[in-house]
Amino acid sequence: MSKSSNRFIVAVANQKGGVGKSTTTINMGAALAGMGERVLIIDADPQANATSGLGVNRQSVAVTTYDLILGQGDVEDGIEPTSVKDLFIIASSIDLAAAEIELVARMSREHLLAKALSAMETPFDAIFIDCPPSLGLITVNALTAAQEVLIPIQTEYYALEGLTQLLRSIEAIQSHLNPQLHIEGAVLTMYDGRTTLAAEVSSQVRDHFGETTYDTVIPRTVRLAEAPSFGEPIESFDRNSKGAVAYRALAKEWRKRHGRST
Repeated sequence: MSKSSNRFIVAVANQKGGVGKSTTTINMGAALAGMGERVLIIDADPQANATSGLGVNRQSVAVTTYDLILGQGDVEDGIEPTSVKDLFIIASSIDLAAAEIELVARMSREHLLAKALSAMETPFDAIFIDCPPSLGLITVNALTAAQEVLIPIQTEYYALEGLTQLLRSIEAIQSHLNPQLHIEGAVLTMYDGRTTLAAEVSSQVRDHFGETTYDTVIPRTVRLAEAPSFGEPIESFDRNSKGAVAYRALAKEWRKRHGRST
């Protein structure tokens, strides 16, 4: 899968939209980069929220995730720097929306992203793939390329709705495409400690995912919502905000789980 045994490839997935996938991908990546990790984000969502959220102009990018999956570009040419030291991105584009149809007739269509990443020479400690809010072929490619899945779950009504389908898809990919894939953890997002609902959903998620659920919860804050419009992760936008503090704590937990020094 990877040229480096120390490289972790993480798919950030949940087929529900608006649960904090891109926010978690961007801000966890930035927090890890600030801790000395060299991080690559792969934006695999046609909405390209991770791309714009890191201030990258997708119109000026030579090679996108679409090009990699369709075999039309070199992975090294797609790696773009961001304003954050040691944080890089392979940008998305609206073309990715058409990839689902274009992939149907391809041989080994589920392994195309994994094949592209296997050719990458540039060293990274961690690669986070921001998946689209669906369980189509793009998400299947991400899960086939990854070693682990991180599932953001918003602490709101219907938080667990549809998760059964996601877990079944992960099990199918484990059985037929990528036996090393495992669920790394669930992350509670958009948490409002003032509400009984948030506490109830949190309890349900912890019952469902057990000890794989992260201790750190991500609060619902205005600053976290504002940061993407400025093309910055919360770490550089307002590092003293509750959101920045939370994502640093989440990154520390992730590092500890992976045997990194804290």
